[in-house]
Amino acid sequence: MESLKVIEKVAEKLAPGRSPTFTEVHIVKALETISIEEAVGRIKLSKTLGLGEGATRTLVKHLRNEGIIEISRSGIVLSESGRKLLSVLRSKIGGESEVPESSLTVGSFNVAVLVRDEAHVVTYGLEQRDAAIKAGASGATTLVFSHNRLAMPGTSEDVFQNIQSIHDMLVSKLKPRENDVIIIGSADDRFTAEFGAKAAVLELLKMKKR
Repeated sequence: MESLKVIEKVAEKLAPGRSPTFTEVHIVKALETISIEEAVGRIKLSKTLGLGEGATRTLVKHLRNEGIIEISRSGIVLSESGRKLLSVLRSKIGGESEVPESSLTVGSFNVAVLVRDEAHVVTYGLEQRDAAIKAGASGATTLVFSHNRLAMPGTSEDVFQNIQSIHDMLVSKLKPRENDVIIIGSADDRFTAEFGAKAAVLELLKMKKR
C-alpha cells in the first residue's frame, strides 16, 4: 500500500534531528481526528494523541512537509492529499468497537478494529500480538471471518463456545465480510487498547508487502 509508505515517511526523523517520539499509530489517529474535527488546534490534538506539545508540533511539521495537512486560521485541516490518504486507509481499516472483557481478551479494556480482505496474510496472529505489546498494550487477539463465522487462526477450537454473545456483537457492529480480519487490542485503559489494536492492524498490512 502506497499509503503505508507515506505514513512511514512521516514517522522518519528529519536529519539531523532526533528520532520522533510519535509512532505510525499516532499518525493514523491524527488523520482520523483532524478529519472528524474538520479543523483542530495543536493543544486538542496533543491531548487526543496522548503526546506532549513538542512531539505534537513535530508531528504536525512532518505532516505539513508531506503535504498531508494545511494550517488555517481555524486550525489544522487535511489537504486534498491528506483526504485521499485517509480514504485509502479507510478502504482497508473499517470500524472499531469496544469489546467486553472475556476469555477471548487479555485486558480490562478491549477495542476491536476491522481489516478488510486480509485473512490470507494472517498466520497465527503472533506478529499482531507482538506489535500491540510493543505499542504498550497487554496483547492482541486476531480473528478471521470465514463461512459466516469468526475463528482464531491456527486452531479448530471454537473460542466463542461460551461467549456467543460477543461473537454476535462483533459481527453485528463491525459487519465483517468473507476474508476480513478483526483484531482486538487489550490493555488496562481504552486509549492503549485502541493503540495496540491499530499497531497490530498496521503490522498486518505491512506483512502483505513482505
